[in-house]
Amino acid sequence: MFRRKKKEEAVEPVSGEETAVGEMTSEPAAAAKDSASAGVSQSSADATPAASGPRNAMKSTARARGNRVQKVGIVSSDKMQKTVVVRVDRLVLHRKYRRYVRRTSKFMAHDELGSTTGDRVRIVETRPLSARKRWRVVEIVQKAAK
Repeated sequence: MFRRKKKEEAVEPVSGEETAVGEMTSEPAAAAKDSASAGVSQSSADATPAASGPRNAMKSTARARGNRVQKVGIVSSDKMQKTVVVRVDRLVLHRKYRRYVRRTSKFMAHDELGSTTGDRVRIVETRPLSARKRWRVVEIVQKAAK
C-alpha cells in the first residue's frame, strides 16, 4: 500500500497543468540556485588568487587529491622499522538481535612520527608502500599512559 501512494503522488504533479508545475518547481529551484550560486561564488573567490594563470591552475588541480579516508585507531604493534599495526574498532548493528557488536580491523601503517604501542593515532589512506602497507600515520592523537 505504501508504494502505491508514493507512485500516485509522483504521478499527480506530472498530469496537472504544466504552468502550475513549472511555477511550483521554479521557486524552489530558484532558491536552490541562489544558495548554490552563493556557495560557488565563495569558492571561486577563494580559488581566484591561487589560480591566476593556466600554469597555476594546473598546479592547483595536481595538488588537490580529493578527500582521503581517515581512521583513528590504537597502535597494537610497533616491532617493525617505520611500520606500525593500528587496530581500528567500529560498532556494527546486528541484523537479528538489534544490538551493537564491536568489529576490529588491523591496518599496517607507515610511521615517521615514532608512535609506540598503546598510542591513539590518526591514519590516512595512501598509495601502496609495500605488499600490505597502504596507510600512513598523520598524527598522534593521544600518547599511551606509561
